[in-house]
Amino acid sequence: MQSGDPDAIVVGAGPNGLTAAAYLARAGFSVLVLEAEQEPGGAVRTREVTLPGFHHDLGAAFFPFGQTSPALLPLDLPGAGLVWRHAPIDSAHPAPDGTCASIARDVDATARSLGEDGPAWRRIAGWHAATRERLLNALLATPPALGALLRFGPLNLLRLAQVALSSGRGFSTRTFRTEAARRVIPGLALHTDVGPEDPCGAIVGFMLTLLASSGGFAVPEGGAGAITRALLRRVEERGGSLRCGARVEQIIARQGRAAAVRLADGEEIRARRAIVADVAAPTLYLRLLAAELVPARVQRAMRRFRQGFGTFKMDWALDGPAPWSHEDAARAAVVHAGDSLDDLAEFTRQVRAGALPEHPYLVIGQQSLADPTRAPAGRHTLWAYSRVPSSIDGGWASSRERFADRIEARIEELAPGFRQRILARKIWAPDDLEAMDANLIGGDLGGGSADIRHQLFFRPVFPYFRYRTPVRGLYLGSSYAHPGAGVHGACGRNAALAVLEDEG
Repeated sequence: MQSGDPDAIVVGAGPNGLTAAAYLARAGFSVLVLEAEQEPGGAVRTREVTLPGFHHDLGAAFFPFGQTSPALLPLDLPGAGLVWRHAPIDSAHPAPDGTCASIARDVDATARSLGEDGPAWRRIAGWHAATRERLLNALLATPPALGALLRFGPLNLLRLAQVALSSGRGFSTRTFRTEAARRVIPGLALHTDVGPEDPCGAIVGFMLTLLASSGGFAVPEGGAGAITRALLRRVEERGGSLRCGARVEQIIARQGRAAAVRLADGEEIRARRAIVADVAAPTLYLRLLAAELVPARVQRAMRRFRQGFGTFKMDWALDGPAPWSHEDAARAAVVHAGDSLDDLAEFTRQVRAGALPEHPYLVIGQQSLADPTRAPAGRHTLWAYSRVPSSIDGGWASSRERFADRIEARIEELAPGFRQRILARKIWAPDDLEAMDANLIGGDLGGGSADIRHQLFFRPVFPYFRYRTPVRGLYLGSSYAHPGAGVHGACGRNAALAVLEDEG
């Protein structure tokens, strides 16, 4: 990058920050990315945390948007060295009764798995195949995205609205006949903090189900960190630069405009044209900006800001693949442990009551099935998380091992002999995840609640939903902005597009 003050500073080197930096650099801006940690990536990193040779994704691990996102596709990450790998099945949903509904990119395979619900799936998959590109363009664009919505079409909007106005239980019960199929969409919605009985909650699980069937739950060869490396290459090849270990303590405004950042060591770095913050919205408005720069109403909203569920994550080094009872689970990129709609609903109630769930719902990742580079020959990694309260009585230190044992017992129900294959394990309670990445407040992976009341025009707060903030030249480009969670880069891209629009 040329010497002197950069045109733009990006605070945070997560996937959204790096995407914003890449778009700005492509537009001819000189860009400096400042990252508080000693390595870039935020929640998209890979490390040996159990035993040597076992490569575990620290946060995000499966990427349905990786090959479909209109924010990432123009960056051609495969051209920057990223290699995608797929398992034969993308999402398996086994239960102790022996049933297992599974979603694959192969429509026929999915229909066979769903049995009598196969015809219903074919109708959904056919609609998605005809509308996918227009749907993603509409959902991931800067709201209100009127042009993209018009191209999506009124009949398609009506169909999507029927889903969006339903609870996960309501939509699944209307659409499918079997309990196995009915637990799929509500189970996928619990990747966030949306329970099966939440009003207007079906759309979250519906979209993840569609993405599992098209982009699939792909994994990057070598680990999630490969995405970070590819994004960083796109930044640097256009002259952008990255500084790690550079914690921003304050964003400075002069004459009503964002002008510079001050680091923890007191260094001040000026930005000639813009600052993009890939940080949590409460952090931006309540800590990084002086109080007089933030309207009182916005400060109040940030103090009340609703985070999503906490996350309790585990990584295992195994001496062989998990011994699943159902063959679909043994071939799946992701296995979801949720026995029924009632089981998922009770799990949600317990978490919201502040209790550790007795029968935890799990998202279980088998990256090494698709990518053998993750583990030594003949051995495997396993990755899993459950949703939990962000904090519990007595703190996590006294409960982490007990809840980890409960998670292993849950997997053992579906994969007898699993415990005998464990060589080592690593536990990440919500406070550990926040320590790893400050944006994961309370272990919230999604940048705030995915409840419908926190979406679109209310994400993170009205009227600052279009990436601009009350301070001219300052933009929010993190998952706390629309469209929220997921490694799609849209939050960063849209913030960069706002910069370019304002700068002409």
